[in-house]
Amino acid sequence: MLSFADSMLLLPEGFILLMACLILMAEAFVGKRLPHISYILSMFTLLAAALISAGMIHTPPAVLLGGTFVHDPMAAVLKTSIFLVTAGAFAYARSYLTTQGALRGEYYVLGLFGVLGMLVMVSAHSLLTIYLGLELLSLSLYAMVSFDRDSPAASEAAMKYFVLGALASGMLLYGMSMIYGATGSLDLAVIADAITAPGSDNLILVFGLCFLVVGLAFKFGAVPFHMWIPDVYHGAPTAATLFIGSAPKIAAFAMTMRLLADSLGGLVPDWQGMLTILAVLSLAIGNVVAIAQTNLKRMLAYSTISHVGFLLLGILSGSAAGYSASMFYAITYALMAIGSFGMIILLSRAGHEADRLDDFRGLNQRSPWFALMMLILMFSLAGVPPTVGFYAKLSVLQAVVDANMVWLALVAVFFSIIGAFYYIRIVKLMYFDSPETDAPLVVNADLRIALSVNGIAVLGLGMFPGSLLALCNGVIG
Repeated sequence: MLSFADSMLLLPEGFILLMACLILMAEAFVGKRLPHISYILSMFTLLAAALISAGMIHTPPAVLLGGTFVHDPMAAVLKTSIFLVTAGAFAYARSYLTTQGALRGEYYVLGLFGVLGMLVMVSAHSLLTIYLGLELLSLSLYAMVSFDRDSPAASEAAMKYFVLGALASGMLLYGMSMIYGATGSLDLAVIADAITAPGSDNLILVFGLCFLVVGLAFKFGAVPFHMWIPDVYHGAPTAATLFIGSAPKIAAFAMTMRLLADSLGGLVPDWQGMLTILAVLSLAIGNVVAIAQTNLKRMLAYSTISHVGFLLLGILSGSAAGYSASMFYAITYALMAIGSFGMIILLSRAGHEADRLDDFRGLNQRSPWFALMMLILMFSLAGVPPTVGFYAKLSVLQAVVDANMVWLALVAVFFSIIGAFYYIRIVKLMYFDSPETDAPLVVNADLRIALSVNGIAVLGLGMFPGSLLALCNGVIG
């Protein structure tokens, strides 16, 4: 039986589950009379959960529930980041759903259940727990992609996502079954000990590892398992796209850490080579193909693929410095991603999604402040100082160089220079082209505040990155 102290370590998950059920009931009974009740309760839930998990960062590590759940400082920091990023995504989504006449509480309920799946993945200490968390997240995302039931594009995107997601889950499950067969346990710590024990069957372990890496690559969207990202990002409503492209990347990083670093650390030479191929291909394809895109959501989709390549660079270094650099990268990228998709919502109006590059022409003439916010976000994604994207890339490159992979760092820098073109192209459209319309922007208060805070946070973390970097180094170390 759990002690009171141990049960408190489960408080973030329990609180999210309880509130998601309450919000579902509230939406069913009073949703029509109070259309914003789900949003208000969801924001309260996320902010309260962020405070709870932030207060647990310095709590000593503990393994609970028969070895299936672990609390450690890394989990607390990642959970806090997930709550805050999701709160930002919900703030953007409210404006979009209201404008498009699709404000329904189901979006927030699905989002909270998706967050619960992420929390389970972050604190998983068993192969079974990882899979359960992943499936809870995936089922929520499938429904969110098809949220607009009248859109053929959204239905097509949801079907592609579901079919390919089921295939990837099968690969992951098959790999887990082989790891279990070779080690005789689902517990990550026991698996780690079994791998380092003399006489372990490395052939079966490496074979299972291949299937695990394929499943992880799909969830990240790494090349060559990236086919779903452009179509899903483009076809899904922007409110769903910004959620899919942000917080789940933090959870995917956590899942990779649990599977590769924590349990399969004895096979570093094997998975290091696999991740190197995935990272180089993602950097190359993501940055090169993004140049040809005229739709901003598809461009950001290929941008995501290229950033996944950078994130994998830190993990494949196999060092604590690389892991902390990737953790810093995952958190800051999620912050940049919600802001970029938030700018699409800013320019969208009823019946129209402003997802073409041409929609950003002359934005500076219509709103100099929001043009500045978009400039900060684009420069950060490109890795231009003094934004946080520069320091995120720098920390990853430093970890790769320290791991004696200078050639890999040079490849990353080369493709980053290529990738800077399509980000700067948007800045050129905003500041040097004439607007397609002179209509003033109509922006509600919460969207205005969210975008302003988002942009300032990206710039502020770039000017003062030390605190977050030190936190990531501390919890990984």
